[in-house]
Amino acid sequence: MLVQDRSHPKPPNPSTNHHNGEHRRFAPHRAKNIGFSTCFSDNLYKIVAVFLLVATVAALFFLRSAGDTAALLCFEKTRAASAPSRIAYTQISWNSIPPIRPVGPFAAFRSDRWIVVSVSSPPSNALRALARVKGWQLLAVGNSHTPADWSLKGAIFLSLEQQAQLGFRTVDFLPYNSHLRKSVGYLFAIQHGAKLIFDADDRADVVGADLGKHFDLDLAGEAHATKHQVLLQYSHADPKRMVVNPYVHFGQRSVWPRGLPLENVGEVGHEEFYTEVFGGRQFIQQGLSNGLPDVDSVFYFTRKSSNLEAFDIRFDEEAPKVALPQGMMVPVNSFNTLFHTQAFWGLMLPVSVSSMASDVLRGYWAQRILWEIGGYVAIYPPTIHRVDKARAYPFAEEKDLHVNVGRLIKFLVQWRSKKPTLFERILHLSYAMAEEGFWMEQDVKFTSAWLQDLLAVGYQQPRLMSLELDRPRATIGHGDRREFIPRKLPSVHLGVEESGTVSYEIGNLIRWRNNFGNVVLIMYCSAPVDRTALEWRLLYGRIFKTVIILSEHNNTDLAVEEGQLEQSYKYLPKVFDQYKGAEGFLFVQDNMILNYWNLLQADKTKLWITNKVPHSWVSIALDGNGDQWFKDQGAMVKKVVSNFPVHFQVSYKESMSEERLIICGSEIFYVPQRFVGDFIDLVGLVGDLAIHHKIAVPMFFLAMDSPRNFDSDVLAKMVYNPNLSAKDPLLMELV
Repeated sequence: MLVQDRSHPKPPNPSTNHHNGEHRRFAPHRAKNIGFSTCFSDNLYKIVAVFLLVATVAALFFLRSAGDTAALLCFEKTRAASAPSRIAYTQISWNSIPPIRPVGPFAAFRSDRWIVVSVSSPPSNALRALARVKGWQLLAVGNSHTPADWSLKGAIFLSLEQQAQLGFRTVDFLPYNSHLRKSVGYLFAIQHGAKLIFDADDRADVVGADLGKHFDLDLAGEAHATKHQVLLQYSHADPKRMVVNPYVHFGQRSVWPRGLPLENVGEVGHEEFYTEVFGGRQFIQQGLSNGLPDVDSVFYFTRKSSNLEAFDIRFDEEAPKVALPQGMMVPVNSFNTLFHTQAFWGLMLPVSVSSMASDVLRGYWAQRILWEIGGYVAIYPPTIHRVDKARAYPFAEEKDLHVNVGRLIKFLVQWRSKKPTLFERILHLSYAMAEEGFWMEQDVKFTSAWLQDLLAVGYQQPRLMSLELDRPRATIGHGDRREFIPRKLPSVHLGVEESGTVSYEIGNLIRWRNNFGNVVLIMYCSAPVDRTALEWRLLYGRIFKTVIILSEHNNTDLAVEEGQLEQSYKYLPKVFDQYKGAEGFLFVQDNMILNYWNLLQADKTKLWITNKVPHSWVSIALDGNGDQWFKDQGAMVKKVVSNFPVHFQVSYKESMSEERLIICGSEIFYVPQRFVGDFIDLVGLVGDLAIHHKIAVPMFFLAMDSPRNFDSDVLAKMVYNPNLSAKDPLLMELV
């Protein structure tokens, strides 16, 4: 509930002037002083009439002599600049905010780690990779440019219609055609259990597909700070230094980030020395981007020789991460930044400034509030790679940065508040920034709605801490200084041609044999490998990319790896990782005769399994089943499925009842490259549970995709020949 803050003084009337006790009314022509105390009541109507007449004549005279509209606008701007602020300061009834409950198909879904992106076009390869980052849930937020049929397996998509149904106050302030609608996504993630939010865009290709290798995901409180590594920190020795270019630290002196004041671009020297700070409170972690880093339009247009050449800028991956002390700031963007729960309030993207300036202004605003809770920003080595699509950078969209950002930084460092809680200080700063013209009154109201929505979805605001800026800074002794000399990486910011060696290696990697030349065959040998391994390699080695043989016992001479048949699926991720360039992986047991010429028409982009072969694929009811083995397997399946991410869980439950279990011989199945990541994730979810190969593989397939999308016909003609001999009781042949 919003009520007027009566503790805040009302702005004075702009038509009056208070000076030395006088109370005078302005008019174009000054009249003699009138004794208001004696004749005010008798002559009130005369005074009002004369004033209105004089004011009307003055206005008409001004309009006639103004000459053009520009003069009128100039007059209005001058009057607005000199007039006191009329922005209404609102106070929130913090204890009277009703909760907002999750709604929609994902109401019961929860995840600790979220990746939030804005989407305006069909999914890119980078976005598909983001959906596969292990341990993270991708949330795609749509806008009016997003295709109506947008979808991506592994992602939760919020259309405009779905956003409107969530009940968030902030929705009313968001433009329909902008990435600023990510604010809805942040709230949705927090409502559904987020502890970490990676703020990204659809071109962010995470290096190594593992955010945990780049960022610090597990932070402890101050009491446990000694358990965390010590971070380098920029020196606070010069109190006049309020902003730094972190690209210098990571080897690129002539590149600067979007949002750095242009007057600071020339500061290219390395640090004289650093200090140190305990890790554990870097609640906002800004990563760098190789390829196309976060640069502004000035850099983009002045460093490109033509629109056909793409940037491929590289930063030092070995340079240590570096923290910012209080009183010093750095540009923070919205496409490669990790927010911990203590800083979720700082995710709000302002709406009254240009879209290219919104995240940078948010970053400076959030850094200032971060000091109020003892947190800081840290900059990390390259965490993503972005491909430069040679798109034009709209300079006009960055005007708010180039004009105001230097003044904003100085204002923020000097700003103070005595409000008793964090959220009250956030609202206070938002109001102060509007008064100073850094954003408009709309963002004051938006901040109010944002804070109320945070509380409504269950967010707990962090406690305040004393501001280090207001305490005497410790003297930096010689023993407190730490030196790091950045590398000077090449700064050729133009496209480069591939060398002949690189082209040759890539050619070797992607060279296809006829049909199966880039498919890896994985065979499990139950028979003694010393008699069969060479035969299998001779038979299939000339057809497939390579032949991997698993058996109960390893044999280094024959390159046979150890693997138990009952858990053989758990050994596959190792093979997948070893042959990342393979088109797909075909698993076959040695009691199968593989007539590979019958697979030439198979779709190698789809999953293959024997779900249309009755002897191999059987559905078993768990209710009333007396076999303890099936009960145990069913219990483990239920446990694993309950921990599935949303896309796996939804897919599995669409095809399978919780009270039934699929058992499949899994003598032969195929996993295309696009499902390899899913298969690896599912193996990880099974963990140490002893789910049998015949149970796990069909469970994986139903979780990865719907059976109607399998290429089931390719294996449908598989023939079982039982009881051929006592030694080989069952032989399968693909005919």
